[in-house]
Amino acid sequence: MTMAPDDARQDASLLYRAMRDFVESTDGTLPGKFEITKEGIVLDMMSPVRQHELTALRLRKRLEKVMPEEIVAHTGEPDVEVAPERIMRRPDIMVIAEVDMEGDGSFDPRTLIAAVEIVSRSNPDNDWVSKVRDYPLIGIPVYAIFDPRTGTGAVLTDIHPTPDGPRYATRKDFVYGEDVTIGDWTIATDDLPRYPPAGE
Repeated sequence: MTMAPDDARQDASLLYRAMRDFVESTDGTLPGKFEITKEGIVLDMMSPVRQHELTALRLRKRLEKVMPEEIVAHTGEPDVEVAPERIMRRPDIMVIAEVDMEGDGSFDPRTLIAAVEIVSRSNPDNDWVSKVRDYPLIGIPVYAIFDPRTGTGAVLTDIHPTPDGPRYATRKDFVYGEDVTIGDWTIATDDLPRYPPAGE
């Protein structure tokens, strides 16, 4: 029996709703951060927490020092979500106008100026592969990745259409210690913590 396209869309929508309900039911009760991608639910254990959180703190403070007062580097909830694409993500830092944070529900990812992720040791492909695909698909114009495993990162910009869907056309790699530009603002990357070698 062949499913009609409308039936397939309805089944996908019901599956997404079930995954979303599960993620909401676990919020704050289980360790890590749950997100939804095309492949299903992703659990990021964000380990080790101290270096990850200290990187987010330092980046947030540096961004807010150079941005206008009405733009914030937000490090919390809610998620960004595009239900028709069945994607719900929670960037480590969301550069967004304070006015676009008003209201209820998830943030519209198209209101973000940039998303910043600090790569976790437990699941680096989530940041380097899945989000490189998902963020242009849901309309986040700038995606900055900081990797405490290697002391490197990249800023991806210029969404353009491809046969596989929207993708970033420009990638600027950097190493810790260099200045990096995210959107219209340039910040230093010195003194960002690194994860200790495995086994330490």
